[in-house]
Amino acid sequence: MMGNLLLRGMMVGVLAGLLAFAFAKTFGEPLVDRAIAFEEQMSAAAAHGHAQPHEPGEAVVSRSVQAGVGLFTGLVVYSAAFGGLFTLVYAFAYGRLGDVGPRGTAALVALACFVALIAIPALKYPANPPAVGEAETIGFRTVCFFTLICVSVAATAAAVVLTRILAPKLGVWSATLAGGAALAVAIGTAFLVLPTINEVPENFPATLLWQFRVSSLAMQAVFWATLGLAFGALTERSLRRRLRPAAFTPAA
Repeated sequence: MMGNLLLRGMMVGVLAGLLAFAFAKTFGEPLVDRAIAFEEQMSAAAAHGHAQPHEPGEAVVSRSVQAGVGLFTGLVVYSAAFGGLFTLVYAFAYGRLGDVGPRGTAALVALACFVALIAIPALKYPANPPAVGEAETIGFRTVCFFTLICVSVAATAAAVVLTRILAPKLGVWSATLAGGAALAVAIGTAFLVLPTINEVPENFPATLLWQFRVSSLAMQAVFWATLGLAFGALTERSLRRRLRPAAFTPAA
């Protein structure tokens, strides 16, 4: 049973990854190309001036491979892995989130994953296109980002547990508000403690930066929405098939 559920999650994850790939190719890659063009223009301008030119370095993998096979492969591997992890969380959460059924459970788990893994970290450390960020600080930025993800996941899980504990006493609505307030306090504290990183060049187009960040967030929304909705629908259909023969078994 668990093996079939895990396989289903990975397959749905790949489907979600394909849709996210299509979204990234359509909306994300043109923005990356514009950011790379900006970086090349700045390097050329610095080379003819007095400023030290920014050397992007020779790419080990060509841009065409990065935007095609590289992007596709990365998204598929990412999607299959997170599809499997999503299944494990779903199996643990099923029956513990109230009488919401397979679809409701999958939707709630997908929403929680999107908030904890994507939305909250993006508020503090949003995605940046090429030409934004110094090569010397990439290790430090990576540590800060993954630290925030760990805090976000732990705080989200704790908020869900707190909501379930308070629900019988305060009611679902009040308990949800209490859990949300606790999550906001924990995340707000983490935002204050973790360092702020701003390495956007002064002359970098603000519109391009905003469009890239929105596109990155939207791509993740496509992935998690597809994963939650498709997985829930397939799981509910599978459960109906298993229960149908028992419901029509003739009496002895």
